[in-house]
Amino acid sequence: MLTPDLRFKLIATTFLCQVVGAGPASAQVAYAVAGLAPQMRPEGAPAIIVFEKTADWHARALSGVSQPHPSGLNFLDSQGAWHTPFIHPGMTGPYDLRGWHARVKTDPTKREKSNK
Repeated sequence: MLTPDLRFKLIATTFLCQVVGAGPASAQVAYAVAGLAPQMRPEGAPAIIVFEKTADWHARALSGVSQPHPSGLNFLDSQGAWHTPFIHPGMTGPYDLRGWHARVKTDPTKREKSNK
C-alpha cells in the first residue's frame, strides 16, 4: 500500500514527465528534404540512357516462378531501370513463395563456429 506522501510524489513525477516530454512543437527545425524544387531532377545528376535486359536479368526476375509464366508477369517486358522489389528476395519463412532464401548457402566457416 502506498503512503499518501509516496502517492503524491508518484503523481507529481508522472505529471512533470508528461509536461517536460511534450515540449514545444516549434522547437523542431524545418529543413528542405530534396532542395528547393523536389519535383525537378537536379542539373548534372546522372541519368540512365539505355537499359538492356540481359538473359541473366530475365532469369533472375523469373526465378522461382513455374512455367508457363502467368500473364500477370508481362509487366517485366516493359520494366525499365527503376527499382522493383519483385526481382529481389523478400521476406523469409512461410512468405518466401519463390524459395529465394531456401537456396542461399551459408559459409562453411560460419557453420563450424555455430556448431561449437
